[in-house]
Amino acid sequence: MLATPVKTASRWHGQLKLVYQQRDNKTQPRETYAQAPYKLQRPFYPQGEQTCYTTILHTAGGMVGGDQLSQSIQLQPKTHAVITTAAASKIYRSNGLTASQTVDIEVGENACLEYLPRETIVFKGAQYQQQLNVNLASTATWLGWEIVRFGRSARGEQFLQGEARSRTEIWQNGQLLWVDCPWLSGDKNILDSPHGLGGYPLVGTLVWFGKPVPPEIIAAVRNLWDESGNLGEAGTTALMSGLLCRYRGNSRAEVINWFTNIWRLMRQFDGKEPPVTPRVWQV
Repeated sequence: MLATPVKTASRWHGQLKLVYQQRDNKTQPRETYAQAPYKLQRPFYPQGEQTCYTTILHTAGGMVGGDQLSQSIQLQPKTHAVITTAAASKIYRSNGLTASQTVDIEVGENACLEYLPRETIVFKGAQYQQQLNVNLASTATWLGWEIVRFGRSARGEQFLQGEARSRTEIWQNGQLLWVDCPWLSGDKNILDSPHGLGGYPLVGTLVWFGKPVPPEIIAAVRNLWDESGNLGEAGTTALMSGLLCRYRGNSRAEVINWFTNIWRLMRQFDGKEPPVTPRVWQV
């Protein structure tokens, strides 16, 4: 008697590689590689050839247990890139396995990377972990943010089951500048605790690194929040060679507005042209 075939869930092992170079005073991808479910849109230059805007697509629509995604991003000296994603990332309910993503970033001398993905939605029952490693040359700058919604709150879903872990390491010249290891387990007490989500479903983290940030810039970032009359909670602090901004609240638009204004401010502080909001954010 023949055995009945067992159907196993398909798992993605996607890979993405991006290497930017400067050629004739233009930042351009020298090497690109995208393995499904990753796909890359054509680079565009809304504010001149020195700054390359790149959009990453995830064609599967979301991650399930067992999916493994990896990104390798390198900026050669004197390049400037803005990298974002075409849509929110979704982490679906786990089938017993963990969905994982690893991002390795290297930024060369006098180069600047702004890594600005759209939000991640972690469904109830999801198992997710992320590792982000950033290595900066002595004169490099980097701005990155992460926005995570726990549970499909628009449907009244709370993150009462599952687990989400993330680890970020920022290095410069072989020196570890900052480590962040948030971990959230689906539990009502953690969701409501003032030391957890404080009853909010959405959290955001923005960091900028490259050189010490003076007190007047820290004050300006705080004023950007205070002057906007927001409903969530936020805080800003200076770090070694950078700054850190935290948010928790209900509104994606609220955190995106604050983070985008900080992005503009840090461009000015770093002596660069004001950024152009990626068109894909309007979709």
